[in-house]
Amino acid sequence: MGCAGSSQAEGDGAVKKIQKPKPWKHPQPITKSQLIQMRDEFWDTAPHYGGRKEIWDALRAAAEANLTLAQAIVDSAGVIVQNADLTICYDERGAKYELPKYVLSEPTNLIRES
Repeated sequence: MGCAGSSQAEGDGAVKKIQKPKPWKHPQPITKSQLIQMRDEFWDTAPHYGGRKEIWDALRAAAEANLTLAQAIVDSAGVIVQNADLTICYDERGAKYELPKYVLSEPTNLIRES
């Protein structure tokens, strides 16, 4: 019998449940508009690093959705989730997709614009 926090062994084909990323801090405090600009720049250039555009599109949709919808998106796109926070994923062909935390959540030192 396992403890309450135990889960199925990795690599057994079980679907990894997506979780919110752990809180993180940007090196300098940034505003919401700066964060949006960083995210847009990442998504505009991401397909040039390899992988398939449709997987990048699915990952962007998942990153911008709530957890339940994000899970459905990655499952239907055939994305293999390595890290539950979506920072490392693979497609069915084995191509690696790395997502920075700033496209998945806001930093703890985000400057609230009035």
